[in-house]
Amino acid sequence: MIGNIVAGVLAPTTPQTVVVDYLVVAGGGGGGSQVGAGGGAGGYRTSIGGTALSLVLGNSYTVTVGGGGAGGTASGGSATGKGSSGSNSVFATITSSGGGGGASYDSYANGISGGSGGGGSYFATPAAGTAGSGNSGGYSPVEGYAGGVVIPSVSGAAGGGGGSSAVGNNTSGSSGGAGGAGTANSISGSSVTYAGGGGGASNSGSAASGGAGGGGSGGVSTTIASTAGTANTGGGGGGQRDAGSSIGSAGGSGIVILKYPDSKTITIGAGLTGSTSTAGGFTIATITAGTGNVSWA
Repeated sequence: MIGNIVAGVLAPTTPQTVVVDYLVVAGGGGGGSQVGAGGGAGGYRTSIGGTALSLVLGNSYTVTVGGGGAGGTASGGSATGKGSSGSNSVFATITSSGGGGGASYDSYANGISGGSGGGGSYFATPAAGTAGSGNSGGYSPVEGYAGGVVIPSVSGAAGGGGGSSAVGNNTSGSSGGAGGAGTANSISGSSVTYAGGGGGASNSGSAASGGAGGGGSGGVSTTIASTAGTANTGGGGGGQRDAGSSIGSAGGSGIVILKYPDSKTITIGAGLTGSTSTAGGFTIATITAGTGNVSWA
């Protein structure tokens, strides 16, 4: 039926809608190699504490879960020493930006900007590498924050990647900067922290920790390997230090979580990996991989 007859005139029918809360976290950036900095966390956007989306029943809406960026692979200063940025995650009109890759050293010491920025490394000459910036994008809250840097630049360590609630930590000595902290969210029914930055590489001492929210830890010289960002958190990957173990670690994949009244039914389309659970009058759809469409009835 396309309308209602009122006084002999066909009046348009008001579309039926569903109100959907969302959490959209992008893939985290990969950590750099050879004095590698931590990767930035994937961009973080949520309606919790803000405004949910009102969507038309029967219409299809795009969902994409962004993958984490690869770690840097070079054993010396080169373009492939930088970590790769993560991929964007999308739900309907909401896009979260992939986290920026962490820097390598010398001519490749600048971190990459993204949802949260990758950390900076150092130049052999006295000039500090810069951190990648996070994406404010006019959003409230912002998607994420900048990475950390090396102060002074002659250190043999690297800065941490930015997180969704804090900048990556700087380093001023032999230990790398820790990753910036992520953000706790209870859309799933319990509090989970997402989008922490990766830790930077250390010349000696203990490994720099990843930020709370799935950030991977940085490696130490040739003795301790860096770790990857945790899958489905958007955590940044840890940076690695020396040629003997020079490969930086990958960022964690993102996630899309949707919450809506349990009187409505979602269809999760082909190409997406997802599941649903119901509690307290709401259904929570958790989508962990792929790209495709969702709709409600």
